[in-house]
Amino acid sequence: MEDRVSDAFDATPRAGFLPRLARGRASYDGPIQIGRGQTNSQPRTVDAMLRLLEVREGDRVLDVGAGSGWSTALLAHLAGPTGEVVGVELEPTLVEFGRANLARVGRPWARIEAADPTRLGWPDEAPYDRVLVSAEPRELPGELVEQVAEGGRMVIPVSGTMLLLRRTPAGTEVTEHGGYRFVPLR
Repeated sequence: MEDRVSDAFDATPRAGFLPRLARGRASYDGPIQIGRGQTNSQPRTVDAMLRLLEVREGDRVLDVGAGSGWSTALLAHLAGPTGEVVGVELEPTLVEFGRANLARVGRPWARIEAADPTRLGWPDEAPYDRVLVSAEPRELPGELVEQVAEGGRMVIPVSGTMLLLRRTPAGTEVTEHGGYRFVPLR
């Protein structure tokens, strides 16, 4: 049976998204510092989030907290060349680091933008079929919920709990999927 998430990890080695001196630790199943108080997330956590997100080929995906670009590249593999992935990152040095890392994997349907500190996500191009948030707010941000298309999904850690949000014709459904720790959103 095909495992698209495992295939994405195989096609997108973590080492290529770490600072040079940290690349030897790429197989470590924990967060790794990438500078400016940010981390490259624990692979097991990224795997769980991607499985909850269920990215399909051709999806339009928003990656909030792109950091080193690893999650953006993984999402781009899953969405494929008929999809589109926009990663946003608040820290300017990480925007450049992430862009350079992403450029090396050759997925031109994905890009990383400098986040606007006055608004969450990338609302100008919303809605998105899938939204991945790799930073933790204290409560579910309505500003991001509004960027999820009907039929779409968002995976976001909120106050230590991983949430899966689904937008349906009947409204918004939220389910809980375990405890996690992330850097704060904003």
